[in-house]
Formats: sequence, C-alpha cells, structure tokens
Amino acid sequence: MPTVALALGGGGARGIAHILMLEVFDELGIKPVMIAGTSIGALYGAAYASGLTASQIRAYTEEVLERRFDLIRQLFAARSAPVQRLLRVLPLRSSVLNPETLLDLLFPGRVAKDFADLDIPLQVVATDLSSHEATVLASGPLRPAVAASIAIPVLFTPVTIGGRMLVDGGLANPLPFDLIDGAADITVAIDVNAKTAAADIGPRLTVVDVVVQSIQILQKSVTRERLRYRRPDILIEVAVDRFGALEFTRPHEILEAAQPAKLELRRALEHALGTEHGGHAVALREDSPLPVVSRAARR
Repeated sequence: MPTVALALGGGGARGIAHILMLEVFDELGIKPVMIAGTSIGALYGAAYASGLTASQIRAYTEEVLERRFDLIRQLFAARSAPVQRLLRVLPLRSSVLNPETLLDLLFPGRVAKDFADLDIPLQVVATDLSSHEATVLASGPLRPAVAASIAIPVLFTPVTIGGRMLVDGGLANPLPFDLIDGAADITVAIDVNAKTAAADIGPRLTVVDVVVQSIQILQKSVTRERLRYRRPDILIEVAVDRFGALEFTRPHEILEAAQPAKLELRRALEHALGTEHGGHAVALREDSPLPVVSRAARR
C-alpha cells in the first residue's frame, strides 16, 4: 500500500477539527510515516504520534474543554483579575500565559516526553524571533517544542530552546506541507484557516482580538503564497473559519462543522489509495482557485 505523510496546520481552537481528520486515518487503518505540525497542529500531531488513537484524543479534549469554567480558572490562576477583564485590558508590554501551562491541561498523560519516544516521526514548527524564520524541531524534549509552536505573541510568553527565542510557528509556516514533501507516496495537508467566513469577534475588539485576527490574516497570506509554488497531493480546507481562534469552549460545534471535511478526506484517501467504493473518483471544486483535493504539480 502507498505510504502517507500528514501536515496539520495552525489555527487555534479551529484546530480541534484535526481530531476528525485523524479519525479518518484510524478508520482506514492508515498510519502516517511522518507528521508535521504547526501550533495546534503540532499539539494534536504530538498526541497522535505518541500512539494515542483519534478517539482517545477526542475523548480527552472534550473532557477537558467541557470543564470550561474550571479550565479558565486554572489557566489564569496566577492572575487576580477576572478573565474577561484581563482579555479586555491586556497591556501590550506583558503576556498572559506560559504556553506550557496550556499543555499541562490539553496534553493527555500518555504523550511522549521526547521526540525519540514517538511512534511516528514528528516535525514541529516554531518561529525564531531573531532570524524571523521558521525553526523545525524534531529532536530532544517534546513539550518545550510544542509549547514554542503554540506561543501566540502577546498572549503567550516565548519559549527559549537552544538559545533561540521561539514563538508561534504559524507566523512563518502555518501549513507545513513542505516538510513532508518527498517523505511518502501521498502527502496530505489539513488547513483549518483556508475558508473565508467571517469569525464572530464580537462588537468590541480587545488587544487579544486584534493580535489573533492579525495573525490569522498573516497565516492565510503565507499559506496562499506557498501553495502557488508547491502543493500537497491532498489538500483539505476545513470550513471552521467562523469560529474564533480562542474559542476553545466550543469543541462540539467545531467538530460538527468539520464533519463534511472528514468525509471529504476519507473519499480523497480512498481514491488516492485505490480503495474507493463504487469506483467514484473525487471531484475537484471547479470554483476554487485552490482545489480541495489536488495531485501535486511535482508528480
């Protein structure tokens, strides 16, 4: 059977949709030979590469995020002001959270401690504040690497690894399909930022809103430009853009919105692997400048 490599893009809470994409791999009995992840994609990529099934990751995620009031209390335990006040008057000079605090809550206990302990090779993308370039982390302790990848500027403190100050990988490479190019017969990329529906950011913009939305705009531009020159074999654009990047308290709604993309990925993989039922090929979207499913131009 052809080998498959997987790239999971960044997008904050929208990345909860990655869980459904991982379910497809489990349902079809496909084990990626490599995973590359940015931000929330790195978090779920690390869990899956550690040997957890998609159903285990989903159950843990829903359990944690359903306790939203307790989650908020834990995340901001070190702060005396209420959470909503913090989000509305966050001073630009300071960050709210250490990203490893978030990982303590979102990482299942069975996630590997080191890259060397993973069942599937993983590449994690962060951004070097000094060089302004993407940094790919693939060895050493896993938790600091993922923490660096999710460290949204202003909201999270940077993570220092090997003398480099690192932040959110989405600033430099929000959809790291280039890292799996040539690693397998079929490359799959999941983009949770590609759709164009307006997110509900509320009537009053906070500093956090502006920063996060600005990063989303940057990520879309970077990904669009990269796709002009190189494409994965299968590109799935998940329609979850109406959710804010920080809306982690809406996991069920995000998962429901991602159901069509799950079916789309299943059909695309079955077609690519020659296992589709009834001989139906996957149709390309004629109205999209970036086909949802495409054969790479490099082939």
